[in-house]
Amino acid sequence: MSPSPASWRGREYERPLPRAQPIRYNGAVLMTSFALRRLATFIATLIATSLVVFLVLEVLPGDPALLMLGIDAQPDAVAALRAKLGLDKPAVERYLVWMAGMVRGDLGISHTYGTSVAELIGERLVVTLPLALIAMTLTTIIALTLGVFAASKHNTIGDYGVMTATQLGIAIPNFWFAILLVLLFAVALGWLPAGGFPGWDQGPIALKSLVLPAFALALVQAAILARVTRSAVLEVLREDFVRTARAKGLTRTQTLWRHVLRNSLIPVVTIMGLQFSNLLAGTIIIENVFYLPGLGRLIFQSINQRDLIVVKDVVVLLAAKVVVINFIVDLLYAVIDPRLRTQR
Repeated sequence: MSPSPASWRGREYERPLPRAQPIRYNGAVLMTSFALRRLATFIATLIATSLVVFLVLEVLPGDPALLMLGIDAQPDAVAALRAKLGLDKPAVERYLVWMAGMVRGDLGISHTYGTSVAELIGERLVVTLPLALIAMTLTTIIALTLGVFAASKHNTIGDYGVMTATQLGIAIPNFWFAILLVLLFAVALGWLPAGGFPGWDQGPIALKSLVLPAFALALVQAAILARVTRSAVLEVLREDFVRTARAKGLTRTQTLWRHVLRNSLIPVVTIMGLQFSNLLAGTIIIENVFYLPGLGRLIFQSINQRDLIVVKDVVVLLAAKVVVINFIVDLLYAVIDPRLRTQR
């Protein structure tokens, strides 16, 4: 017998409530939130770096003015330089003034060169930045090609040959590669200049002067990146979707370059970001070997000449470049793998 209306009307509270629908965000909101979180980390890291550099060069025991002029300097000259550099003011005030100048683009005047530090950095950066970009492009092309090839020929002669070559590339320092390249292509064959930089107004001649330094930098970096690429590709090749792609009729080459490589890019992009940061900050030896007027050579000369103003500004600038590159790499993570945008 069916229940009466009076009997079932009292049980309405037992009916299950409708489930709340999850809040869905579009891709633009998720990407913006991800970028803002990374931007906050970027700012905090940059402030911490500037504090460390300021403490090491201006606050720790030792007189920066005496260090710049030498221990034999006259006391009145040291006092005049301290007043010129503002070293007679409190450390907190000096730091805030320095950071305000950095934000405005006013990096001060070089004690050695007598010119604006911003102009010095701009003149040297037009050599270092193209050199790093060319070297990174060569690194990427060589490493991805060798890494994918070695993974596709796993446990064969081709794989062993690539691994042997990359081991040699890691073991031999880049300045040794630079010397060998100069002996072969500049001295023996005469195809490329052995050093110097004529300026970008010379056109192709200026570009030719960067070829050997770029290869010297790229060979070591490509050896490291090729091994990382090989390991990442081998790991992805074991996934089920690779077998599915092959079952759908894709060739091995199509599967490697269309599906496997993209899913292997997270560790590869991480190493690429670190390597590009090293190329910007670590070109001191190569720029001295090839006598290039770049940022690395400016740091070397400033340290030798005790120009602490230039050293302080350039170190912070390079640290900022490293943080910016890592910030860009984090954004590339979200582009490559959209799942990272939703992680807390």
